[in-house]
Amino acid sequence: MTEISKILIANRGEIACRVIRTAKSLGIKTVAVYSDADAGSPHTQLADETRHIGASPVGESYLVLEKIITAARDSGADAIHPGYGFLSENAAFSKACADNDILFIGPPELAINVMGDKARSKRAMLDAGVPCVPGYQDEDQSDETLIAAAKKIGLPVMIKAAAGGGGRGMRLVHKAKDLSSAIKLARSEAENAFGSGVLIIEKAIQRPRHVEIQVFADAHGNVIHLGERDCSVQRRHQKVIEEAPCPVMTPKLREEMGAAAIAAAQAVDYRGAGTVEFLLDADGAFYFLEMNTRLQVEHPVTEAVTGLDLVAMQIAVAEGKPLALSQDDVRMDGHAIEVRLYTEDPENDFLPSTGSILLWSPPEGDGIRVDDGIATGSEISPFYDAMVAKVIATGDTRAAALRRLQAALETTALFGLASNRDFLIDAISQPAFRNGEATTAFIAETYGDAGFQSDVPGPEVFAAAIALDVATQQDTSYADTIAVHPELLNWSSTRDLEASADYQIGDTCVSARTSPTANGTRVDLGDATCDVMVQSRNGTRAELSIDGKAVHLSYMTDRDGAVHIATGTETRTVENLSARLRVRDEEGGGGTVLSPMHGKLLELTVSKGDTVSAGQKLAVLEAMKMQHEIIAAVDGIVATVAATIGEQIAADELILEIETEEGE
Repeated sequence: MTEISKILIANRGEIACRVIRTAKSLGIKTVAVYSDADAGSPHTQLADETRHIGASPVGESYLVLEKIITAARDSGADAIHPGYGFLSENAAFSKACADNDILFIGPPELAINVMGDKARSKRAMLDAGVPCVPGYQDEDQSDETLIAAAKKIGLPVMIKAAAGGGGRGMRLVHKAKDLSSAIKLARSEAENAFGSGVLIIEKAIQRPRHVEIQVFADAHGNVIHLGERDCSVQRRHQKVIEEAPCPVMTPKLREEMGAAAIAAAQAVDYRGAGTVEFLLDADGAFYFLEMNTRLQVEHPVTEAVTGLDLVAMQIAVAEGKPLALSQDDVRMDGHAIEVRLYTEDPENDFLPSTGSILLWSPPEGDGIRVDDGIATGSEISPFYDAMVAKVIATGDTRAAALRRLQAALETTALFGLASNRDFLIDAISQPAFRNGEATTAFIAETYGDAGFQSDVPGPEVFAAAIALDVATQQDTSYADTIAVHPELLNWSSTRDLEASADYQIGDTCVSARTSPTANGTRVDLGDATCDVMVQSRNGTRAELSIDGKAVHLSYMTDRDGAVHIATGTETRTVENLSARLRVRDEEGGGGTVLSPMHGKLLELTVSKGDTVSAGQKLAVLEAMKMQHEIIAAVDGIVATVAATIGEQIAADELILEIETEEGE
């Protein structure tokens, strides 16, 4: 046996942070690697040491095994944990670790090779007696052979990349006439993604559940399973919600699936943590899908119901220790549900979103675990997977775990870029999910071709954001004043105080008038009037009363004049257009006048060579069916007019430049 003293984590983000925490709890030193894009990211701050491994693209950093090995040798690490993704299922990486006397915290090269090839793994599973989906996985890869095999199997069929995963190189075919084009597309996608165009064909199991078994094996011949996870809720063949145990599992079915998973692991002399994935049909029949030779993203739900630390078990097995428990010792108590938080736009076909995180406020509470790799101020780059955090809720029953998860998501805030937070709240609220009936068809059947769409923002959302905006502006003004008694705030000796401004959420724009009341702020939106009382706020959480109804939300204001709020069901960015105009003028240095938003330039009131004064109207912009005046921030002479009346101009596009005395 070998005692590990220092582990290099060949990964990033939340999984790197998760591995580092367990290693530290065991007294093991850690080394984080990072690319240019990840400099200063949370996983680098959590580790004991860091090593830079290259440029931001994965092909120049996290996927270059030579750089990882060099970093491990230079740092004195005696073991490498690959996490998931990147090099975690790369047999050459496992071999490179062995060749350099570095422990690879994962399975041996043979297991990775066999299970990393869908055709080879399926043949091995058939030999081991593991139930498999009827299909074709032979070496003849001609289009004619594949088409004939598909017709013999019977449509619909799934065409899959033998070397792939994550939905790439995969096509569902219902009609024989579509087979030829589907094969060509799948092969091309597989070659681009995995460097191999080898395909397999399987009978398409309609509306199955995706159920996987967590297995563990040591170097002493012991193999056990730790129960199952239901991972049926997926979009584009990628998991979104996972839970343990499976809602329809029975003791007999668990025993049968567990035995099949153990047989699969034994067939390749497995070691460490692995997951055997199955499709489970409505009749209780199950079929081998694939084996993931690594730790899974969704491993926390298994940890929650078994009370085990799977990373600690991985480390112990890598050190050569026998498993500390037998199959009879494994217990599954309670229920756990995990959701994956992605920086993506569910209303735009789940396209990834990039940019700066203005606020990350994760949930807290009993039975809630958050695995994340982000912080307020983190940059989400286009180079890596869009998953940034996982929220896991546990309870004595599924209903109890679901209640906790709902409450946790309602207090989660991720501002600055699009996320699937609202989609997750909606998904776990759907009857099919709440009743434990979700299959792999859940998202398609629930949301249809249009996909997830949020409701048009109501007056309460605008009123809440506007009241918080007014309160923030009052704070700023009060801080800038001298010796004003608090009782004189909002007092006027002439008439009631009233302010007006235009506010916008997406494509919805309103003109609002606000005035102070005895207890708060009255917000008049034209078609609706709301009385809002801000009862408490601390910069990220606020408690409001809107027309007597209590509202709890997360919020923040940014320097562009926008208020970001997350209520129990929706996340919104509410822009104060008047404030944005002021901010843009200030950012332009006063003399550089930029468009504050995308719109049509209706009017230019000045020409090149004109003398202008601060406060003078320069232009009128139409955006969101409303007109906005652009005002000069400085005195000077118009040196350049870059925009043209009647044309559409983009946000931050130059309108004109004013030459000031300082600039001469």
